[in-house]
This record gives sequence, C-alpha cells and structure tokens, in this order.
Amino acid sequence: MQALFLTGPAHAGGYGFAAPGGYGVKVYRVNYALYPFVQLYIRTFDQNMQPLVNLNEMNIGLMIKGKSYDPMKRQYGIQSIRNRSEATRSVLVIDASKSMAGTASETALRAAARFIDSKRPQDEVAILAIRDTKEGYDLVSQFERDAGALARRLADIRIDGMKSRIYDSIGAAIQMCGMSAQGSSVDPSADNVIASCSVVVFSDGRDEGSALSREELNGRITSMRIPIPVYSLAYGKNSVDYFKNLESISKNSFGIYYSLGETYDRMQRIVEEIQNILQSDYVVTFRSYIPVDGEQHSFKVGIEYPTGSGKYYYDNGEFEAIEPPPIQAIDNYLNLLNQKIPLLPDNDPFYNRPSVQ
Repeated sequence: MQALFLTGPAHAGGYGFAAPGGYGVKVYRVNYALYPFVQLYIRTFDQNMQPLVNLNEMNIGLMIKGKSYDPMKRQYGIQSIRNRSEATRSVLVIDASKSMAGTASETALRAAARFIDSKRPQDEVAILAIRDTKEGYDLVSQFERDAGALARRLADIRIDGMKSRIYDSIGAAIQMCGMSAQGSSVDPSADNVIASCSVVVFSDGRDEGSALSREELNGRITSMRIPIPVYSLAYGKNSVDYFKNLESISKNSFGIYYSLGETYDRMQRIVEEIQNILQSDYVVTFRSYIPVDGEQHSFKVGIEYPTGSGKYYYDNGEFEAIEPPPIQAIDNYLNLLNQKIPLLPDNDPFYNRPSVQ
C-alpha cells in the first residue's frame, strides 16, 4: 500500500547527463503526505543513461538543511520501484504515416506490443497514432492497465497517414503525462499512486505541418518542474536526415535517443531496455525531525557509487513540514513506517563529527 502524494518542488535545474566515466542522480518527485516521513523518488544514470543497480542505504548521502544524516542511525531507507506497488505511466506515440508502411511499421507495432507485454500489472500505457486528423493524431487508447485490451487497440492502427505532425503528437503525449500527478485513471485512491510518466516515440522524425515547432516543444520540455523523458526510436530508410529532430527532443527531456535506421530487429531489445529503466527508479524514505511548521525545508540527496569510493553526486529539493491529511489509509501506512524507522530517543538523526583536538 502507498499513500497519497503531496508533491514539493524538486530541483529546477537542467536534467543533464553524466560526464564520461561518471554518473548522475535526479529527484523527480517529493512526497510529504506521510510527514514526518518524506519520500524522494529518484532516477539514477551512468554515462550511457543506464540506471545504477543494487543501491542500498550505504550508497545514500542525505542532508537536511545542511546537516548530514548518520546512516548508522537507520533513519532512512531505499527501495527499487520494481519492488513497490507504485505504477509507471507511458504514452506510446506511433508514426502511422504511409512513409512508414511495410516492414518498418510492422516491426514497430510488434515492438510496441512487446513494451506492453513487459510492463508490470499495475503499470499503465496510453497510445497515440500520428495520423491525418484535426489534432494530428488519433487517441488509440487512454491510460490502460489491461495488456490484452491495449494489444487489441494497437492492432487496429492503420498506417495510412499523409502527413506526420510529430511535434504536435509528442506535445499531446507530454500533456497526457502532465495529468499523472492526479493519480490513476483506473482507480484513484490512497494506495494507487503514479510514480512517473514517460513518452516512447516510434518515428523517423520527419515533421510535416505541426502547429508546434521543435524549438517551441523543447522550450516546453525545459520549463517542466518534473521531467517527462521522451525515448525516441528513430527508424526508416528515407529520412535519416530528420532523425536529429528526435535526438534533440530526447536529449532535452532526460530521455534517450536510439538511432536504428533500417536495423529494425533492434526494436524489441530497446523497448525492453526502456522498461528496465522505468522500473529501476528508487524511493528514498527518511524520517524528518523538523517540527510541523507549514514551512518549506531544503534537502540534498546524493549517491556514492560504488560504495566506499568517497565520490558523491547530489540533487536537491524541498519538502513541507505539515500534518498528514486525516485519511485512514495514511494512518495505517504511518504505523508501518513507524515500525520500520522508529523514532530516535534523542531526536538526533545527524552525524556528530568527533571534535578535532
């Protein structure tokens, strides 16, 4: 069971990439509805934008208002999203123009089906097909958990469009993701939380007639408080020059760009890799000792990788010290967290550095 989100601002800087040989961490959501317990949803990545694996409490550095938590006092923990009940959301954007017909589109649809098959039962997928409509796309499926229903709707997509309004369609997918903070469309409740939302694009990147320009779309992406990564599978034999459009959007959105060309057989492996990334986020839960005051308080969370290297990369954000809403599901979850992270008798979770004589 998870609790309702009260979301605070994560770090507003650029999403960034890891330097060669390095790694990075991004806090993309902060939940303080369980106060004094605060949950930080983080994505980690190495220089190839792949997630760091097998992180534990000893990999975590946590600072509240400039003071470091002592890991030996066990006032925080870390879990993989893969082993929790929060759902992920994904919007598949599929280029259904005639220029993609044939082997390219058939392979893309099979890969999209594989993406759906590899999701967890609680994860939700929506589907947009880029076609000749007033909006530039068809809404093939709203967010849906039933893999069988999604597969049937995917099979109904016709590859017959005359133009490809790529930017308008990606913009619509991002807008759908923007509603994720309101909870699941299937059963919004205290124990049914959407942790993240992403966009997966199957196209050659050749835009024709979008109301949005690439620059305008990238501007919207840059201004987002919570990153919505766009993963692009760029394929096709006639439009390689347009691949850079998808590359620009993916790199600007904290996503990954995959240049396939005509190597269509790589699609299956790539969509499995994307699913692995989405399920490899972490949740850091810590107990705060700041009294309820209704104010915003700053934190930093860092990753030391590998353990003992002495090198930390940090991201920062804020949480609000407020009383939880009077909801029974939250009270039940608070009792569980109290057992896992019991209150310290001296109310001091911080590292006390030995005095230097």
